[in-house]
Amino acid sequence: MVDVTMISSSATLPPGAAVPEAERPARHPVSRRVVGFVTATLDAVCIAGAGALPVLVMPEGAGPDWRIVVPVLALGSILTVNLMHLLEVYRFQVLGKPSVALRRSLLGWLAVMVAIAGMLALCRAVSATSILWLSLWGAGAALLLLIARMAVARVIRSWRRAGRLRELVAVVGTGPIAQRLLRSWAGCPDLGLAIAGVYDDRSDRRPPRCMGHRVVGTIDDLVRDARTKGIDRIIVALPLAADRRLSEVMSKLSLLPVDVGLCLDQFGFQLRACGVSHIGSLTFLDAVERPMRDWAGIAKQIEDRVLASLILIVIAPVLAAIAIAVKLDSPGPVLFRQKRYGFNNQLIEVFKFRTMYHHASDPNAEKLACRNDPRVTRLGAFLRRTSADELPQFINVLRGEMSIVGPRPHALAAKAGGLLYQDAVRSYDARHRVKPGITGWAQVNGWRGETETTEQIARRVEHDLFYIENWSLMLDLKIILRTAFGSFMGSGAY
Repeated sequence: MVDVTMISSSATLPPGAAVPEAERPARHPVSRRVVGFVTATLDAVCIAGAGALPVLVMPEGAGPDWRIVVPVLALGSILTVNLMHLLEVYRFQVLGKPSVALRRSLLGWLAVMVAIAGMLALCRAVSATSILWLSLWGAGAALLLLIARMAVARVIRSWRRAGRLRELVAVVGTGPIAQRLLRSWAGCPDLGLAIAGVYDDRSDRRPPRCMGHRVVGTIDDLVRDARTKGIDRIIVALPLAADRRLSEVMSKLSLLPVDVGLCLDQFGFQLRACGVSHIGSLTFLDAVERPMRDWAGIAKQIEDRVLASLILIVIAPVLAAIAIAVKLDSPGPVLFRQKRYGFNNQLIEVFKFRTMYHHASDPNAEKLACRNDPRVTRLGAFLRRTSADELPQFINVLRGEMSIVGPRPHALAAKAGGLLYQDAVRSYDARHRVKPGITGWAQVNGWRGETETTEQIARRVEHDLFYIENWSLMLDLKIILRTAFGSFMGSGAY
């Protein structure tokens, strides 16, 4: 009998105690990826159904032409599902939070409706009938998405209680790697794992327990249990130096219809989540991947160019007024150009409204500006306090040198605690794996302005790296809104 110890159980069980049958994971658990796929399919059906139903109930001749309706419904369904993917709606963690999932879903659906309405307007297919149909479609689809999100969240809660969303995992090995692996899992009850048992290929030196889990048997016992007990995943926690043992274990486990993973020694605990790639007949571990690649990079570029264009059109009068005010406030050019590090450590020229007296300007930022700095003009103090001096950087965004959201670019000679930033923080240059931004995650969390200590720049870099590793369109939107609100309230940094 396999001794199952629940990682996610709220109760603490004594070593060797069996979990009651009611708490055991389901024999056939539901894959979290399947939940996302089914939800995406449900969304497509909801979108198409909400658009087709009004046409079906309208009197003959009163509704839009089906030759227009069918391709528009197909386009709307495809655009919605893909946009939901970009907004990470189908991530299991998001689907389990109906308020978050619904908010993102409605935002995505609104964007699709705006795009379709614009397309119909360009094609001159807008009429009183089509406007009525679009209104009914938009409202009906929003209602169905609301119902779908609540239903999915309810099903997820039900499956969680029944144990169907837990994975039954077996661990091979009882050494330091396996011990550290089990210890790390025990500290993360939300992983949804259930330990079926620990197995050891050394029959002569097999301990009775490993980190409180019973050592069930050998690899042959594991093969038998995997075939009869519904084990979903096997993790091999053996040192890579034991190549012969690994070869023998993997040879036996490769015959099973289960997922088998290899825990990478002590070094594996220092790696972030990563995948593998294949070149020829060789397999490589993707220890570091280029951020915002493929479709994510395209979405980021579209976001930057579209938003920057719209924002520049809206704020053009403000830019003109500030430019005139800067010119009247003190002699010198309106714009201040400064060399800063950009993507891949390349130098870019960043535009700002001039906030210092021209004769006291500091292109290399040898001395960082501070409050009551005598070099700063009266108007410059206001521009810095509201971050309005950064507005010309939308031109840098249109030129492709910057993004609206990203790690802030720093001047070449900027220092913290007497040290250059790249000397103060070992991972500083990792910020330059993406384009710098007008605003960023560090800024909206208060890590901006003067850097008198290395701790200040370290925390700023920490937030920048978090943004790079966790980028999403929703995170960008959140940062933009927080930046706009902070500037409006006058909380800009000096």
